[in-house]
Amino acid sequence: MYARFFTRSLRHPKGTSLKASNAKKLLSSRFISDGASERRGKYMDKLRQKAEEATLTVEQLLERAKAEEAERRKAEGEKLKSTVPPFQHKPVEASTPSAKVDSLPSASITERKDAPPFRALSSILNLPRILATPHTADQISALWLAYHASRSGGTGRGYICATIPIDQFRKLEETGKRYPTFVVPIPRLQQVPANDESNSASTEEVAHEFYFLQWDFYPSPPIPSAFDDPFKKPVKSIAEGSNPQSSTILFTPLQEYKLRGSFATPFLILTAYTDLAITHGIVLLRGEITPSPSNPEHFLLSQSDAQILTLDLQKFYLWNGKSGLDEPAEGQRLLRAFHETPENFKWEELLKYSNPTI
Repeated sequence: MYARFFTRSLRHPKGTSLKASNAKKLLSSRFISDGASERRGKYMDKLRQKAEEATLTVEQLLERAKAEEAERRKAEGEKLKSTVPPFQHKPVEASTPSAKVDSLPSASITERKDAPPFRALSSILNLPRILATPHTADQISALWLAYHASRSGGTGRGYICATIPIDQFRKLEETGKRYPTFVVPIPRLQQVPANDESNSASTEEVAHEFYFLQWDFYPSPPIPSAFDDPFKKPVKSIAEGSNPQSSTILFTPLQEYKLRGSFATPFLILTAYTDLAITHGIVLLRGEITPSPSNPEHFLLSQSDAQILTLDLQKFYLWNGKSGLDEPAEGQRLLRAFHETPENFKWEELLKYSNPTI
């Protein structure tokens, strides 16, 4: 039904011929053309009227209108141009990748924050070479001592070193985590001028310089291997598990620390390398004395003072009579009192225990 209706609608109406249809189209076109001609005629009449009023011809009037339109567009362009800010030329180098890198904040290209602030043991000793052939703990200790004795032109100045058995280091580590700070003294002999009235000779008195001791702990180093190939058989270990955490112990003059806090310069830095704790049962201790800022050949601390501070670490942090000292319990008591019962802590007892000769 719908198909039949659609077909009929395409046919010419009944009784209408093709010629009649074409005639209607011609009449419609003629009507449109006549309308346009009529409008154009009216427009030309107005142009002639304006030309007569201005004593110009129609062509001259059109030329003047074109010139006025051009001037108007030029004025609009100048006005628009004045509102746009002047172009600032920038060198091509400013947009290059290298310039962008240089303009980045310095913090974005500094070292990783999670990296330990000390040299890795692998940069001091050739661990793969040491582990490639059997080395005992005593042999590694001898290599460690010989290496530091050869520093500073063969004098060893500026460094101290030691080897700690793993069982003793674990006790040091446990105490250091529980009590990470302390104050230790270094005795200083001072000359007392003679009294002219009594004609007595000058005497010596013992004074003390206090140092602030501070522990810091870092992630455990991986167990080293003698080969770069991860599929090679690893070095035989004497214990199971992972290495203990690496650690540093800073010694800073107490007055310096009071003035500058965490910005104070430590005079001695002890670093405990635990890389060989599982494979050989030892921890390598390295002490670095800070050079003088004015003369790198001189140091802020003497070798003997650095040894005294290292011995104080054993006195107060190695408990249970394993340090070979006479009264390890006294160091334990003083350290605990300093943190847990400061009202019972007495400086006189600290000085007496640190230097029994006074």
